[in-house]
Amino acid sequence: MGSIELVVSSMKNQDYPLKLNLSEITKEVESLCRLAFEEIIEPKLSGNVRVDSKDKSGRNFVTEVDLATELFLKERLTKVVPEAGFIAEETASNFNAIGLNWIIDPIDGTTNFMHHAPPYCISVALAKDSEVLLGVVFEMFNQEMFTAWKGGGSNCNDKKIRVSVAEKLSESLLVTGFPYEQNELFDPWIELFAKLTRKTHGVRRYGAAAVDLCYVAAGRIDGYYEFNLNPWDVAAGSLIAQEAGANVTDFYNGDHFLFGKSLIATNGQIHQELAAEVADFAALLAEFNAR
Repeated sequence: MGSIELVVSSMKNQDYPLKLNLSEITKEVESLCRLAFEEIIEPKLSGNVRVDSKDKSGRNFVTEVDLATELFLKERLTKVVPEAGFIAEETASNFNAIGLNWIIDPIDGTTNFMHHAPPYCISVALAKDSEVLLGVVFEMFNQEMFTAWKGGGSNCNDKKIRVSVAEKLSESLLVTGFPYEQNELFDPWIELFAKLTRKTHGVRRYGAAAVDLCYVAAGRIDGYYEFNLNPWDVAAGSLIAQEAGANVTDFYNGDHFLFGKSLIATNGQIHQELAAEVADFAALLAEFNAR
């Protein structure tokens, strides 16, 4: 149960079959996430952590804990599936999206982690090209382990989870995020936030995309929308949401959300309504990216 057979390429570009037991690999990833928390992250929760800025925004940070956790996971995941490469946040200046890859965010919600404000999580996925095969998101503050593998449903702490049953946008609670770079798209994005706040039960901002997607999966949130996303932000969470019954698309109703940098995830029933509200901003985004 939970096995899949893939065709992968060797270093000599020769194709060969590879059989993976996704349920067993997911369990191994769960254990590694817990171990990373216990050995690297938890000891730093009560002390000072070295912080560096990734860019000039003054809002996009990396800590020594992010780096140590990523190296810890990469070293051990290599042994779990030796055939897989890596797309990891802190070491992904260049990556190859083709083939079998681990996609890792060592701490999603780094700013939250720095301020000891939940949520923050470890996010690990295994993908073949743009198809996510398994996902694990460990929300550390509340000790919630969200997991899924292709065709196996979604779980939180080994209990099945399912999306909400809200039928209308007006009955929904949403979540979103804000980009680090406050360019000409920022004001239209805030305007969309204000519009949706008026038309729904509210729009939350938790600061960790992987957790946002898991909350959609668990039925706590009815819809999530965000842009300027990276694969490590959404890989694991998108599969967990889909396996719990969510509809996940990019802003243009396509399936390019893993590498396409925009995503809408809902319980399915409000998807078209939410996509319609996002459509005007999506057009601005497309125009901006085409320059």
